[in-house]
Amino acid sequence: MTMPGPHLDAEYNNRAMVPDHPAIMAGWATDASAFRAARPDAALDQPYGTGERHRFDLFPAAGAREGAPVLLFIHGGYWQALDKSSFSHMAAGANAHGLDVAVMSYDLCPQVKLGEIVDQAIACARELDRRTGRKVLPFGHSAGGHLAACLAGANWPWIGEAQPMIAAAMPVSGLFHLAPLMKTFVNKALGMEPGDASRLSPVTWTPPEGLRVTAVVGGAESSEYHRQSRMLAECWAAMGAETKILVMPGANHFTVIAPFADSRSVLTAELVALAA
Repeated sequence: MTMPGPHLDAEYNNRAMVPDHPAIMAGWATDASAFRAARPDAALDQPYGTGERHRFDLFPAAGAREGAPVLLFIHGGYWQALDKSSFSHMAAGANAHGLDVAVMSYDLCPQVKLGEIVDQAIACARELDRRTGRKVLPFGHSAGGHLAACLAGANWPWIGEAQPMIAAAMPVSGLFHLAPLMKTFVNKALGMEPGDASRLSPVTWTPPEGLRVTAVVGGAESSEYHRQSRMLAECWAAMGAETKILVMPGANHFTVIAPFADSRSVLTAELVALAA
């Protein structure tokens, strides 16, 4: 059972829960910029659509693993903040294991509706598939975790059931059951109606049989974020997906993604295993 409005506001107010979040976020931007500067081989600002923010950066791995999926990192910000420029270094850990990584931007609410952002994530995955001929493995943080789950559970009629485009998925600190957000500050920019929250909650979607999904959450995150991850794992397992939950001890909503930049981390090892 979820809690009434004011308590839900507190549960989902990650910035209030982590007072030093400005320094952590500034560190993201600094580390991402340094990573890009050291990667002259990167293909930056590649278009997947016609909009200004419909772009991804592709960071190829040296000695890329043959036949491995392309990884796609999707940033968070409650679908209303940030862009790919703060997250380039999320490719570092996987690159060291021979995996190519794309990092995407998308339009933000309230300029667009959430459903349009879901469509943009799908468009980016389709473009990566078109360019590379390989499956896509989405991993995303917070709102990006929601979008990664949407990609994993999406209907791909242009591919066919025998050859799904998505290899596996790793949503981190994701939001999969959107109805509770309607009663919080988050919905001011999203403007979701009840039908929107139901339609765009991937926990109710049907993932492909046998799809491997690891839901990650920080040990220091709110009870709602833990509930969201458990709910996705349990519901999708009941529909035939192979799911697991990975709790990162001591990590809060902002520090939970730091291990993706470390080739030796537990989080990177799990991502590499999903790509196998």
